[in-house]
Amino acid sequence: MSTVLETFDKWKHFLSDRVEQAKKAGMSEDTISKLAFQIGEFLDDKVDPKNSEERLLKELWDVGNDEERKTMAKMMVKLVENKT
Repeated sequence: MSTVLETFDKWKHFLSDRVEQAKKAGMSEDTISKLAFQIGEFLDDKVDPKNSEERLLKELWDVGNDEERKTMAKMMVKLVENKT
């Protein structure tokens, strides 16, 4: 995972691939967003940001409440969906 987090572009590509796989497996947008939220929680607790973009996302995540964090997770999914 650390190599995936080295650059923000690598992270977006990784996340984009996972979102595409989830869609092909028949997961709903709601389920994908919930999984993105869980990934965000994991990253916040366990992973030190590797670049300035990830640091900003962590800072925003840390000041947000659960609803705001869920919105951030949905927005990250949208961001990478538009890149595919």
